[in-house]
Amino acid sequence: MKDKLVEIKNLSVSYDKQRVLEDANLVIQPRDFLGVIGPNGGGKTTLIKAILGLVKPDSGSIQFHIPLKKVGYLPQINQVDKRFPITVLDVVQSGKVRTNFLSLLKKDPADRAYAEQLLEEMGISAIKHKAIGELSGGQMQRVFLCRSLMNQPELLILDEPDTFVDNQFESELYEKLKELNQRMAIVLISHDVGTISYYVKTIACVNGQVHYHPSNVISTEQLASYNCPLQIITHGHIPHTVLSLHENHHDHGHNH
Repeated sequence: MKDKLVEIKNLSVSYDKQRVLEDANLVIQPRDFLGVIGPNGGGKTTLIKAILGLVKPDSGSIQFHIPLKKVGYLPQINQVDKRFPITVLDVVQSGKVRTNFLSLLKKDPADRAYAEQLLEEMGISAIKHKAIGELSGGQMQRVFLCRSLMNQPELLILDEPDTFVDNQFESELYEKLKELNQRMAIVLISHDVGTISYYVKTIACVNGQVHYHPSNVISTEQLASYNCPLQIITHGHIPHTVLSLHENHHDHGHNH
């Protein structure tokens, strides 16, 4: 088994000449379940976009020890255009990476069978012929999770999956991810340290720089030492997290 899937060295990235990530280093290891936390604007999504090749770094390197098609990605669901006339089954099958143009033209029955199997496992095969415009947030999340699994990834990246879903689905999603983690590494961006610390194995704090924390137990003092202005606040027995600095009101309707 490989000892690393992705290796990020001295990575710096800017947007509009403003430096967002500075000299970031991170190794993603097989079967890790890495929670990526940090304040809004701290560079969490930029780090993921750099890994996915969606932004060009100013300097530094990202080295893959697995084929790129073995990286699955679940985007923020609010960025999906629900007016697009496409069925659930088509969305899931569209996650299959084609190697050449000719294979794009023919639909592979094996792909369809695998897409149907994923929908079955996710408990949503009943909606496979629905248009995505008819789906609830939780259903949409499940569909795009299936899509991200079409290439049987070795690394699955999720960008704030707990933002637009109901609480019941949130816990189902985390249980599903725990199961998937037995066969793939997972990187999960979240604004909620409390919830993810139940599930992740390690934590990366991103605020201009990346600080890797090799366990899922993290204290407010450690967050401060990593220059991550988050507080861990406990409501009853369920820890919950809010940003201590609320310049950006992106709390997506969560009641903090």
